[in-house]
Amino acid sequence: MVRSPVSNPSVDGRNLAVTKTGIIVDIERESMDVDVLIVGAGPAGLAAAIHLTNLIESSREKGELKGAATSDEFTLMIIEKSAELGDHMLSGAVLDPKGLDELIPDWHERNAPITTEIKKEGLFFLSENGRFRIPYTPPSMSHHGCYFVSLNQFVKWLGKVAEEIGAEPFTGMAGSSPIIEDGCFKGIITDDKGLDKDGKQKSNFEPGMELRAKVTILAEGPRGSLTKETVRELNLDDGRNPQNYLTGVKELWEIPAGRIEAGTVYHTLGYPLGTSQYGGSWIYGMTDELLSIGLASALNYCDPRFDPHGAFQDFKRHPWISSLLKNGKMIRYGAKTVGEGGFFAMPQLYHDGLLLAGECAGFLNSMRLKGIHLATKAGMLAAETAFDALNREDYSTKVLSGYDSRFRKSWAFTELWQVRNFHQGFEKGLIVGLINTGAQMMSGGRGFSARLTAQEDHLSMQKLTEMPTSKLPIERKFDNELTYDKLTDVYASGTRHEENQPSHLHVEDTSICTDRCTEEYGNPCVNFCPASVYEMVEDEETGQKRLQINASNCVHCKTCDIADPYGNISWVPPEGGGGPVYAQM
Repeated sequence: MVRSPVSNPSVDGRNLAVTKTGIIVDIERESMDVDVLIVGAGPAGLAAAIHLTNLIESSREKGELKGAATSDEFTLMIIEKSAELGDHMLSGAVLDPKGLDELIPDWHERNAPITTEIKKEGLFFLSENGRFRIPYTPPSMSHHGCYFVSLNQFVKWLGKVAEEIGAEPFTGMAGSSPIIEDGCFKGIITDDKGLDKDGKQKSNFEPGMELRAKVTILAEGPRGSLTKETVRELNLDDGRNPQNYLTGVKELWEIPAGRIEAGTVYHTLGYPLGTSQYGGSWIYGMTDELLSIGLASALNYCDPRFDPHGAFQDFKRHPWISSLLKNGKMIRYGAKTVGEGGFFAMPQLYHDGLLLAGECAGFLNSMRLKGIHLATKAGMLAAETAFDALNREDYSTKVLSGYDSRFRKSWAFTELWQVRNFHQGFEKGLIVGLINTGAQMMSGGRGFSARLTAQEDHLSMQKLTEMPTSKLPIERKFDNELTYDKLTDVYASGTRHEENQPSHLHVEDTSICTDRCTEEYGNPCVNFCPASVYEMVEDEETGQKRLQINASNCVHCKTCDIADPYGNISWVPPEGGGGPVYAQM
């Protein structure tokens, strides 16, 4: 049995620390040494924990266990920022069981929350009022043998499987910053709890802890804050394309029985995004009375007025979509970004003391818009690499580079290589993108170029002077039956944050917001945030507009960290436990 960490770590002394508000304080931090640390209890992190534990136990039973794992003090630790497992998990979601079949072959018998098999599918192009069924669905977009899942419930179930074998995740614990010493990854510092809005210690203050590990597996999901900082500091993205993203906005609806057949998958292109912007919708008949519906839109758009949430509300006004939702009830809302850069945007997956797994490492099939199975496989490959390092008691880049070798020999590499140029093929619009897709399908993923390049998403946004029509504001009205404003949807996300804590949304220079951004772009953060976090309000003293951050609204999608045209906003985890509660999502 793999032991969980003890709760009496040694004191490491007093250290100067910078709080989330930039205030330097003297904090006494405890330090704990663990053998393997997994950050993030999603599909990748939990798959890594389950597989590593199984590898150790199997090797022990055979009398073949070697190295650090033989010690009675061996420690595997999994931390998760949400208050409960699954709270921050959001996806469409369609599960290709390929990864799960390898991780837990008897998942059927173990009552995995996977019940609805996909039976019917269709791809449509929408105009503002009409629809055209595309007669051919590419094999790569087929859902044969796949299932609908609530990612929230699926992760809760995976967590129970992990707990049964002694790999229990610690929830409500966020990673605040990486520990990098002499170019080696040594672990992380967890979040400080009990700071007020000004960064001062409240009576319940608890300093974050240093978690030092022989091997750390970062499995944070898209745009992970620790991954972002680590990749930049260790130059793990040298020679890679920048990661590109979509923002997916989703609602869960209860609808009258018989409106759509359970097991139905529909995807659409076109309206409301048109042919110039990449993205599309999903419509999933989870059951006869439960509909998952959403819109994913690329963040390399040009118009600073673009609003992912607003576009989704426009989508629901389409006659076909509104007919599906008529007399229904919206019960849940959420938003998240999706890393779509593909194989050439994946950072180096390993470093001294470090492995990257799941969507924070780019394990997502951009053509299928699916990543749960790939995250699961990535977690397993990371576990095998960590197990090898433990056996050798060598945690260097040389040994951990075996992760890349394992990846390239796996079906995960084959799948990602076949769609390596997919997203970049849409840089010049839908029509060119579809032509590129056809060429890629006939050439094993290559298309017209061996490697298509891209730029960071925010660089595509054009200034108001470059887009005269964008000077006109887009006004939308919501009826609260079919369409909803952002605050109503935020309420349906269940998001909760401690109000009196430092903002977890860092704006490096707020003067840019007031002057330069207002003039050049019209403050696009007000538009692109799907949760009304950012507002420009009038300052009573100066009479000028100033930025107001409503951090408690944040649904942790991280769109702002990506789409801000100046790269002026950084998302970091709030006090552990805060955020959305994506029940059933």
